Amino acid sequence: MEHDGPRLPTPRGPLSRGVDAWLRGAGRLPRLEEVARAEVYGGDLQLALYLCYELHYRGFAGVPAEREWDPDLLRVRAAVEHRFLSALRADASVHDGVEEALAGLLVEPVDGTGVSHFLRDEGELWQVREYAAQRSLYHLKEADPHAWVLPRLYGRAKAAMAAVEFDEWGAGRADRVHACLFAGLMTDLGLDTTYGRYLDAASAEALVSVNMMSLFGLHRALRGALVGHFATVEITSSPGSRRLAEAMRRTGAGPAAEHFYDEHVEADAVHEQVVRHDVIGGLLEGEPHLAPDVAFGIDATEFVEERFGARLLTDWRASRSSLYAPLTREVTHIS
Repeated sequence: MEHDGPRLPTPRGPLSRGVDAWLRGAGRLPRLEEVARAEVYGGDLQLALYLCYELHYRGFAGVPAEREWDPDLLRVRAAVEHRFLSALRADASVHDGVEEALAGLLVEPVDGTGVSHFLRDEGELWQVREYAAQRSLYHLKEADPHAWVLPRLYGRAKAAMAAVEFDEWGAGRADRVHACLFAGLMTDLGLDTTYGRYLDAASAEALVSVNMMSLFGLHRALRGALVGHFATVEITSSPGSRRLAEAMRRTGAGPAAEHFYDEHVEADAVHEQVVRHDVIGGLLEGEPHLAPDVAFGIDATEFVEERFGARLLTDWRASRSSLYAPLTREVTHIS
Protein backbone atom coordinates (compact mmCIF):
# COMPACT_ATOMS: atom_id res chain seq x y z
CA MET A 1 0.00 0.00 0.00
CA GLU A 2 1.08 3.58 -0.61
CA HIS A 3 1.46 6.03 2.25
CA ASP A 4 2.36 9.60 2.96
CA GLY A 5 6.01 10.52 3.36
CA PRO A 6 8.58 12.89 1.92
CA ARG A 7 8.50 13.33 -1.83
CA LEU A 8 11.08 11.60 -3.97
CA PRO A 9 14.02 13.92 -4.75
CA THR A 10 15.31 14.90 -8.17
CA PRO A 11 17.75 12.24 -9.48
CA ARG A 12 21.40 13.19 -9.93
CA GLY A 13 22.46 10.66 -12.55
CA PRO A 14 21.73 7.21 -14.03
CA LEU A 15 21.86 5.28 -10.74
CA SER A 16 19.50 7.50 -8.77
CA ARG A 17 17.34 7.94 -11.89
CA GLY A 18 16.97 4.17 -12.19
CA VAL A 19 16.14 3.66 -8.51
CA ASP A 20 13.70 6.58 -8.64
CA ALA A 21 11.98 5.12 -11.70
CA TRP A 22 11.72 1.70 -10.07
CA LEU A 23 10.21 3.14 -6.93
CA ARG A 24 7.66 5.00 -9.05
CA GLY A 25 6.91 1.87 -11.07
CA ALA A 26 7.99 3.72 -14.20
CA GLY A 27 11.25 2.18 -15.38
CA ARG A 28 14.10 -0.28 -14.92
CA LEU A 29 16.67 -0.52 -12.16
CA PRO A 30 20.31 0.41 -12.85
CA ARG A 31 22.51 -2.32 -14.31
CA LEU A 32 25.46 -3.59 -12.31
CA GLU A 33 27.91 -2.13 -14.84
CA GLU A 34 26.38 1.28 -14.18
CA VAL A 35 27.00 0.78 -10.47
CA ALA A 36 30.63 -0.12 -11.20
CA ARG A 37 31.17 3.05 -13.24
CA ALA A 38 29.68 5.55 -10.80
CA GLU A 39 31.82 7.73 -8.55
CA VAL A 40 31.62 6.02 -5.17
CA TYR A 41 31.39 9.21 -3.10
CA GLY A 42 29.49 11.10 -5.77
CA GLY A 43 25.97 12.44 -5.52
CA ASP A 44 24.43 9.96 -7.97
CA LEU A 45 25.56 6.77 -6.22
CA GLN A 46 25.00 8.20 -2.76
CA LEU A 47 21.49 9.43 -3.59
CA ALA A 48 20.61 6.03 -5.06
CA LEU A 49 21.77 4.39 -1.84
CA TYR A 50 19.92 6.94 0.29
CA LEU A 51 16.69 6.16 -1.60
CA CYS A 52 17.16 2.46 -0.84
CA TYR A 53 17.88 3.07 2.83
CA GLU A 54 15.06 5.53 3.39
CA LEU A 55 12.59 2.76 2.64
CA HIS A 56 13.60 1.33 6.05
CA TYR A 57 12.71 4.62 7.78
CA ARG A 58 9.67 6.59 6.60
CA GLY A 59 9.67 5.74 2.91
CA PHE A 60 8.44 8.15 0.24
CA ALA A 61 5.06 9.51 -0.79
CA GLY A 62 3.47 7.37 -3.47
CA VAL A 63 5.92 4.48 -3.05
CA PRO A 64 4.38 1.17 -1.94
CA ALA A 65 5.69 -0.01 1.43
CA GLU A 66 6.41 -3.40 -0.15
CA ARG A 67 9.30 -1.86 -2.09
CA GLU A 68 11.32 -2.01 1.14
CA TRP A 69 11.98 -5.73 0.56
CA ASP A 70 11.85 -5.85 -3.24
CA PRO A 71 14.45 -8.52 -4.16
CA ASP A 72 15.55 -6.84 -7.39
CA LEU A 73 16.09 -3.52 -5.60
CA LEU A 74 17.98 -5.29 -2.80
CA ARG A 75 20.35 -6.86 -5.36
CA VAL A 76 21.19 -3.43 -6.76
CA ARG A 77 21.54 -2.03 -3.25
CA ALA A 78 23.94 -4.82 -2.33
CA ALA A 79 26.17 -3.94 -5.30
CA VAL A 80 26.16 -0.25 -4.32
CA GLU A 81 26.87 -1.12 -0.70
CA HIS A 82 29.79 -3.34 -1.69
CA ARG A 83 31.40 -0.47 -3.58
CA PHE A 84 30.77 1.98 -0.75
CA LEU A 85 32.04 -0.28 2.02
CA SER A 86 35.09 -1.34 0.02
CA ALA A 87 35.98 2.31 -0.61
CA LEU A 88 35.59 3.19 3.07
CA ARG A 89 37.80 0.28 4.14
CA ALA A 90 40.45 1.29 1.63
CA ASP A 91 40.34 5.05 2.21
CA ALA A 92 39.52 5.39 5.91
CA SER A 93 41.21 2.53 7.75
CA VAL A 94 44.07 3.86 9.86
CA HIS A 95 44.12 2.04 13.19
CA ASP A 96 44.12 -1.64 14.08
CA GLY A 97 43.33 -1.15 17.77
CA VAL A 98 40.43 0.56 19.50
CA GLU A 99 42.51 2.44 22.08
CA GLU A 100 44.72 3.92 19.38
CA ALA A 101 41.69 4.97 17.36
CA LEU A 102 40.03 6.53 20.41
CA ALA A 103 43.15 8.37 21.55
CA GLY A 104 42.93 11.03 18.86
CA LEU A 105 39.30 11.77 19.72
CA LEU A 106 40.01 12.45 23.37
CA VAL A 107 42.35 15.40 22.75
CA GLU A 108 40.97 18.74 21.61
CA PRO A 109 43.47 20.51 19.29
CA VAL A 110 44.57 23.92 20.56
CA ASP A 111 44.11 25.53 17.15
CA GLY A 112 41.04 23.76 15.77
CA THR A 113 40.02 24.57 12.21
CA GLY A 114 36.81 22.59 11.71
CA VAL A 115 33.29 23.66 10.83
CA SER A 116 32.23 24.32 14.43
CA HIS A 117 35.29 26.56 14.92
CA PHE A 118 34.49 28.46 11.72
CA LEU A 119 30.84 28.98 12.58
CA ARG A 120 31.69 30.07 16.12
CA ASP A 121 34.38 32.55 15.08
CA GLU A 122 33.31 33.97 11.73
CA GLY A 123 30.30 32.17 10.32
CA GLU A 124 27.33 34.14 9.01
CA LEU A 125 23.68 33.31 9.45
CA TRP A 126 23.30 32.03 5.87
CA GLN A 127 26.07 29.53 6.55
CA VAL A 128 24.41 28.41 9.77
CA ARG A 129 21.20 27.85 7.79
CA GLU A 130 23.03 25.80 5.17
CA TYR A 131 24.66 23.70 7.86
CA ALA A 132 21.31 23.05 9.55
CA ALA A 133 19.61 22.18 6.26
CA GLN A 134 22.23 19.57 5.42
CA ARG A 135 22.39 18.12 8.92
CA SER A 136 18.58 17.83 8.96
CA LEU A 137 18.88 14.64 6.92
CA TYR A 138 20.20 13.02 10.08
CA HIS A 139 18.97 15.17 12.95
CA LEU A 140 15.29 14.85 12.02
CA LYS A 141 15.77 11.12 12.63
CA GLU A 142 18.48 11.50 15.24
CA ALA A 143 19.48 8.22 16.92
CA ASP A 144 17.26 6.14 14.61
CA PRO A 145 20.10 4.69 12.48
CA HIS A 146 21.84 3.55 15.66
CA ALA A 147 18.77 1.75 16.92
CA TRP A 148 19.31 -1.01 14.35
CA VAL A 149 22.24 -2.27 16.42
CA LEU A 150 20.23 -2.92 19.59
CA PRO A 151 19.01 -6.42 18.63
CA ARG A 152 22.62 -7.30 17.71
CA LEU A 153 23.99 -6.50 21.18
CA TYR A 154 23.51 -8.24 24.51
CA GLY A 155 24.33 -7.81 28.16
CA ARG A 156 26.19 -4.70 29.30
CA ALA A 157 26.61 -3.29 25.78
CA LYS A 158 22.89 -3.60 25.02
CA ALA A 159 21.79 -2.03 28.31
CA ALA A 160 24.17 0.90 27.93
CA MET A 161 23.31 1.51 24.29
CA ALA A 162 19.59 1.43 25.11
CA ALA A 163 20.13 3.93 27.93
CA VAL A 164 21.86 6.41 25.62
CA GLU A 165 19.22 5.96 22.92
CA PHE A 166 16.49 6.54 25.54
CA ASP A 167 18.02 9.93 26.27
CA GLU A 168 18.25 10.75 22.55
CA TRP A 169 14.53 10.02 22.24
CA GLY A 170 13.62 12.38 25.05
CA ALA A 171 13.65 9.98 28.04
CA GLY A 172 9.90 9.48 27.71
CA ARG A 173 9.07 13.13 26.94
CA ALA A 174 8.00 13.90 23.39
CA ASP A 175 9.03 17.55 23.67
CA ARG A 176 12.61 16.51 24.50
CA VAL A 177 13.12 14.10 21.61
CA HIS A 178 16.29 15.40 19.97
CA ALA A 179 14.71 15.31 16.50
CA CYS A 180 11.98 17.64 17.82
CA LEU A 181 14.58 19.92 19.39
CA PHE A 182 16.31 20.13 16.02
CA ALA A 183 13.00 21.01 14.38
CA GLY A 184 12.85 23.92 16.83
CA LEU A 185 16.33 24.99 15.72
CA MET A 186 15.19 24.88 12.11
CA THR A 187 12.12 26.95 12.91
CA ASP A 188 14.33 29.62 14.50
CA LEU A 189 16.37 29.66 11.29
CA GLY A 190 13.33 29.99 9.03
CA LEU A 191 13.78 26.50 7.60
CA ASP A 192 11.05 24.03 6.68
CA THR A 193 10.93 21.25 9.28
CA THR A 194 9.28 18.71 6.98
CA TYR A 195 11.13 15.41 7.18
CA GLY A 196 13.33 14.95 4.09
CA ARG A 197 12.69 18.48 2.85
CA TYR A 198 16.36 19.23 2.14
CA LEU A 199 17.35 16.01 0.41
CA ASP A 200 17.52 17.85 -2.90
CA ALA A 201 19.75 20.53 -1.36
CA ALA A 202 22.19 18.26 0.45
CA SER A 203 25.71 17.85 -0.87
CA ALA A 204 27.09 14.43 -1.78
CA GLU A 205 29.29 14.62 1.32
CA ALA A 206 26.22 15.03 3.54
CA LEU A 207 24.61 12.00 1.90
CA VAL A 208 27.75 9.96 2.54
CA SER A 209 27.61 10.79 6.24
CA VAL A 210 24.00 9.64 6.68
CA ASN A 211 24.37 6.62 4.41
CA MET A 212 27.32 5.34 6.40
CA MET A 213 25.18 5.25 9.56
CA SER A 214 22.50 3.23 7.79
CA LEU A 215 25.06 0.92 6.19
CA PHE A 216 26.59 0.09 9.56
CA GLY A 217 23.25 -0.13 11.34
CA LEU A 218 21.43 -2.36 8.86
CA HIS A 219 24.09 -5.09 8.73
CA ARG A 220 24.66 -7.35 11.70
CA ALA A 221 28.15 -8.06 10.41
CA LEU A 222 28.97 -4.36 10.83
CA ARG A 223 27.73 -4.01 14.43
CA GLY A 224 31.26 -3.31 15.61
CA ALA A 225 31.66 -0.52 13.06
CA LEU A 226 28.33 0.98 14.16
CA VAL A 227 29.50 1.01 17.79
CA GLY A 228 32.75 2.68 16.70
CA HIS A 229 30.80 5.28 14.75
CA PHE A 230 28.46 5.94 17.66
CA ALA A 231 31.38 6.32 20.06
CA THR A 232 33.00 8.87 17.75
CA VAL A 233 29.82 10.92 17.54
CA GLU A 234 29.31 10.94 21.31
CA ILE A 235 32.95 11.66 22.19
CA THR A 236 33.27 14.59 19.79
CA SER A 237 29.76 15.96 20.26
CA SER A 238 30.11 17.83 23.54
CA PRO A 239 33.00 20.19 22.62
CA GLY A 240 31.66 20.63 19.10
CA SER A 241 28.18 21.41 20.42
CA ARG A 242 29.62 24.00 22.80
CA ARG A 243 31.17 25.82 19.86
CA LEU A 244 27.98 25.55 17.81
CA ALA A 245 25.92 26.90 20.72
CA GLU A 246 28.24 29.91 20.77
CA ALA A 247 27.79 30.24 17.00
CA MET A 248 24.01 30.27 17.42
CA ARG A 249 24.27 33.03 20.03
CA ARG A 250 26.73 35.10 18.02
CA THR A 251 24.67 34.96 14.81
CA GLY A 252 21.35 35.52 16.58
CA ALA A 253 19.94 32.20 15.37
CA GLY A 254 17.36 32.06 18.16
CA PRO A 255 16.69 30.44 21.55
CA ALA A 256 15.64 27.03 20.23
CA ALA A 257 18.77 26.90 18.08
CA GLU A 258 20.90 27.67 21.12
CA HIS A 259 19.02 25.15 23.24
CA PHE A 260 19.58 22.27 20.80
CA TYR A 261 23.35 22.53 21.12
CA ASP A 262 23.34 23.45 24.81
CA GLU A 263 21.40 20.24 25.44
CA HIS A 264 24.05 18.22 23.61
CA VAL A 265 26.91 19.75 25.59
CA GLU A 266 25.62 18.25 28.82
CA ALA A 267 23.98 15.07 27.55
CA ASP A 268 26.83 13.92 25.35
CA ALA A 269 29.48 14.55 27.99
CA VAL A 270 27.72 11.85 30.03
CA HIS A 271 27.08 9.64 27.01
CA GLU A 272 30.78 9.68 26.13
CA GLN A 273 31.67 7.84 29.31
CA VAL A 274 28.83 5.34 28.96
CA VAL A 275 29.69 4.55 25.36
CA ARG A 276 33.41 4.16 25.95
CA HIS A 277 33.22 2.05 29.09
CA ASP A 278 29.98 0.12 28.73
CA VAL A 279 28.99 -0.02 25.07
CA ILE A 280 32.47 -0.57 23.63
CA GLY A 281 33.73 -2.28 26.77
CA GLY A 282 30.71 -4.56 26.98
CA LEU A 283 30.81 -5.42 23.28
CA LEU A 284 34.50 -6.34 23.29
CA GLU A 285 34.22 -8.21 26.57
CA GLY A 286 31.88 -10.65 24.87
CA GLU A 287 33.16 -10.38 21.29
CA PRO A 288 36.83 -9.32 21.34
CA HIS A 289 37.22 -10.26 17.67
CA LEU A 290 35.17 -7.16 16.79
CA ALA A 291 37.91 -4.75 17.92
CA PRO A 292 39.19 -4.09 14.37
CA ASP A 293 35.63 -3.33 13.26
CA VAL A 294 35.16 -0.85 16.11
CA ALA A 295 38.42 0.85 15.11
CA PHE A 296 37.26 0.92 11.49
CA GLY A 297 33.98 2.56 12.52
CA ILE A 298 35.91 5.29 14.34
CA ASP A 299 38.27 5.88 11.42
CA ALA A 300 35.48 5.86 8.84
CA THR A 301 33.47 8.42 10.81
CA GLU A 302 36.44 10.76 11.04
CA PHE A 303 37.16 10.32 7.33
CA VAL A 304 33.58 11.04 6.27
CA GLU A 305 33.16 14.01 8.60
CA GLU A 306 36.46 15.52 7.47
CA ARG A 307 35.30 15.29 3.85
CA PHE A 308 32.01 16.96 4.72
CA GLY A 309 33.77 19.69 6.69
CA ALA A 310 36.27 20.31 3.90
CA ARG A 311 33.41 20.73 1.42
CA LEU A 312 31.65 23.27 3.62
CA LEU A 313 34.74 25.29 4.43
CA THR A 314 36.06 25.33 0.86
CA ASP A 315 32.76 26.70 -0.42
CA TRP A 316 32.15 29.13 2.42
CA ARG A 317 35.64 30.62 2.29
CA ALA A 318 35.05 31.22 -1.41
CA SER A 319 31.76 32.97 -0.50
CA ARG A 320 29.66 30.38 -2.33
CA SER A 321 26.93 28.02 -1.25
CA SER A 322 27.83 24.51 -0.06
CA LEU A 323 24.47 23.15 -1.19
CA TYR A 324 23.75 20.99 -4.23
CA ALA A 325 20.59 23.02 -4.84
CA PRO A 326 19.77 26.43 -3.33
CA LEU A 327 17.39 26.93 -0.44
CA THR A 328 14.06 28.16 -1.74
CA ARG A 329 11.45 30.20 0.08
CA GLU A 330 10.53 28.29 3.21
CA VAL A 331 7.19 27.52 4.78
CA THR A 332 7.95 26.40 8.31
CA HIS A 333 5.91 23.68 9.92
CA ILE A 334 6.57 20.59 12.00
CA SER A 335 5.56 17.15 10.77
